[in-house]
Amino acid sequence: MIADFFRSRWLGQVPLDRLFWRDMLLVGTLINMASSALALVLLGLKLPLWLVLAVHFAPVPYNIFLTWAVWRTAEKSGGAKASLTMLGSALWLIATVVV
Repeated sequence: MIADFFRSRWLGQVPLDRLFWRDMLLVGTLINMASSALALVLLGLKLPLWLVLAVHFAPVPYNIFLTWAVWRTAEKSGGAKASLTMLGSALWLIATVVV
């Protein structure tokens, strides 16, 4: 079931709107916020910095996957909307890594 989730997105079988708006911006952002909140709690508990950073940056591989999946799907779609989603996904990835 999880493999199907990743496979369908990697192969561009998920509509671009769903992939970008729901999977990336909504769910991906919520995952990043939860990870950051947990990292702050761990920092407040004075746990080792390596653990805090590991928790904070744990979603990065998933974020890269989502961005790459959006790009692959957008390339198949073509057009101005696809270009905007590619730009939006790149900016989102930068924001999730930096913030």
